[in-house]
Amino acid sequence: MLTDGVSSKSYIAIIYEEIYMPINTRYVHTNIVARDWRNLADFYITVFGCTPVPPERDISGEWVDRLTGVTGARIRGIHLRLPGYGDGGPTLEIFGYDPEGACGEKAIHCQGYAHIAFAVDDVSVTLQKVRNAGGSAMGETVTADIAGAGQITLVYAADPEGNIIELQKWGEPHAQD
Repeated sequence: MLTDGVSSKSYIAIIYEEIYMPINTRYVHTNIVARDWRNLADFYITVFGCTPVPPERDISGEWVDRLTGVTGARIRGIHLRLPGYGDGGPTLEIFGYDPEGACGEKAIHCQGYAHIAFAVDDVSVTLQKVRNAGGSAMGETVTADIAGAGQITLVYAADPEGNIIELQKWGEPHAQD
């Protein structure tokens, strides 16, 4: 027995549950802070078929200042339902902030969130749609065999504001010689 009268077995079970047992969670959204949230939302609607989830947001006030730590913050934007999910699926939250913050240039190898990824039917066609809508390619399209997973064709691209997007298509692995 431990000094508080709890057996060591129950104490270990309690610690295990507190550390290792998952809490009831559900992934709901990823946020992109945009210079022009309407233009960026149109990009994701046009290229990837995301759908707006009303209402548009226009929020400010003391609670927003407390939440963000930004005095006088005003947040405007919209949630976009990501393709491939039903009505309860995750969204891409595209917001603009007043006042804007000063931020550095994004790069694929920097720490923190690096990119979002979309599975597509045709990487080349989708990359062209990205370019046509004001985005750009960041590197070359490559095809590689991933041991135990299959063959993947992918490329990194950027939306019109420089946020990094991975376009990917999985296929079957090549036969081993």
